[in-house]
Amino acid sequence: MFFRKKPKIEAPIVHVGDTDFDQQVLDRPGLIVVDFWAAWCSPCRVMAPILDEVAVEFDGRGVRIVKVDTDQAPETSARFEIRSIPTLIFFRDGEPLFQVTGLVSKPTLVRELNQLVS
Repeated sequence: MFFRKKPKIEAPIVHVGDTDFDQQVLDRPGLIVVDFWAAWCSPCRVMAPILDEVAVEFDGRGVRIVKVDTDQAPETSARFEIRSIPTLIFFRDGEPLFQVTGLVSKPTLVRELNQLVS
């Protein structure tokens, strides 16, 4: 029996740093979920495929997923007082709505986004 791998769909996730955070998040309209993460963080690595799937599912619904590597963007991380990762901050029209720290399941994330989009 042969199994075929599903083709990997490229998730529409934007990676930003200190220099382009304002332009990519604060100056943009709509709903943006910012994931503060680091390569050495195990829960962040577990969260990555969840965010990939959510980014694909919500791509046409006005939701952007943005990732900020805390090691590469220390100023932005300090500005938003990121003390623990992963941390997701939900922005609407450049204003932070709320944040969640720690691993978030896909059903929970989808439920929150559905409420914010509708």
